[in-house]
Amino acid sequence: MCSIERNVMDKEFLQTSRELVDFIAASPSPFHVVRSVRALLDAAGFTYLSEREPWNVACGGSYYTVRNGSSLVAFKVGATLDAYHFQMGSAHTDSPTFKVKAAPTLDGPQDYVRLNVEGYGGMDDHIWFDRQLSLAGRVMVQDGKDIQSRLLSFDRDLLLIPSVAPHLTRDIEKGLTLNRQVDLCPLFSAGELTSDDFLKLIADELGVEPSQVISFDLSLVNRQPGTVWGAAQEFVSSPKLDDLQCDFALLRGFLSSTNDHDVSVCALFDSEEVGSGTKQGALSTFLNDTLLRVNASLGKTEEEYLCALAQSFMVSCDNAHAVHPNHPELSDAQNYPRLNGGIVIKENAAGRYTTDAFSRAVFKAICHDADVPTQVFANRSDKRGGSTLGNLSSRKVSVHTVDVGLPQLAMHSPYETAGTKDTAWGIKALRAFYDANLTIDGVEGVTIG
Repeated sequence: MCSIERNVMDKEFLQTSRELVDFIAASPSPFHVVRSVRALLDAAGFTYLSEREPWNVACGGSYYTVRNGSSLVAFKVGATLDAYHFQMGSAHTDSPTFKVKAAPTLDGPQDYVRLNVEGYGGMDDHIWFDRQLSLAGRVMVQDGKDIQSRLLSFDRDLLLIPSVAPHLTRDIEKGLTLNRQVDLCPLFSAGELTSDDFLKLIADELGVEPSQVISFDLSLVNRQPGTVWGAAQEFVSSPKLDDLQCDFALLRGFLSSTNDHDVSVCALFDSEEVGSGTKQGALSTFLNDTLLRVNASLGKTEEEYLCALAQSFMVSCDNAHAVHPNHPELSDAQNYPRLNGGIVIKENAAGRYTTDAFSRAVFKAICHDADVPTQVFANRSDKRGGSTLGNLSSRKVSVHTVDVGLPQLAMHSPYETAGTKDTAWGIKALRAFYDANLTIDGVEGVTIG
């Protein structure tokens, strides 16, 4: 690559990373992620379809539907639809954090008021200490006989989880373990406010009376802003890279693609970090319900739907562990990705990732044709590792699936780090996937048109 081409690419990498940071800043909760995505879909001319109303879907149309305000499925129906099948991508809208309980405050000791929270997802608790925090999510507000959902995000520092000075723990610190009910309670006030002021704070922000606040789904938000950094601007750091980096790349690839032959689908699920077993998670009926309604609205039979699934393909997108600069021994000796090395294909012998030889070959071939570098990830054989969306969604919609992600450091930290090149590589790879005209013959072969 000549220096002029490299400079153009470098500008694209950095601009894309800055746009990613802006997307994450506007999306402090799964409900806000869906709001951000809906705004982009509306601007692109998509039609919203409510789950509680009949659907009218036509060839050449672009649509989306929402469940729980925190999960979304968007789809584009090919203009000719001459090879009826689904090409799908999925990612998740949630991230590990702490959720505020229904009885939200703890009084004392002394005049202190603390929030009563519980962990959501698997995170390293100690990294949450001494950070400026806020709150975001949804609030249910009653007005007469009507109860409406309102989004809430405080754009100011409200809370902090104070650590204990080492002088006070010196004798026990080697064996110290954190207790979330004791050690991870955010400080709300030192005496200026009372427990009643928490609901008043929410009500004032929404412009309602405290008595109108009926319930809420609110979580802690790290206030540290995302940034592109490094002497060579190699890094992008932000809250919620897992998995909003994949949300962003998947959506951008989906929106920029064109495929007249298939139904292209972009599915963003909530609840992945807690097992996906909610009505809006990957284990729910949401995706299958959506595809069935598309099939029926297009005048297709159940038999045609099953035939379409047999020829369909999904790319499940969830970030991957990059090799750690201080602990390379924690990675497999060969199957590890690095920052700025391109999109990662993830495999696991126990099926915690869905990738197999067939799906890996299809996705690698698409990326190769698009000049997108690919990497591989597998856990060390003596480590269990995590799981993701693909093996869960396939229980409801069984199709060929490959699990991929973008490489990052500090996964499940309130502040994570990735490479500035990889988001753009991810967008390019996913656009190429949606653009490809896949003709799948079981597992005997596939033609990529």
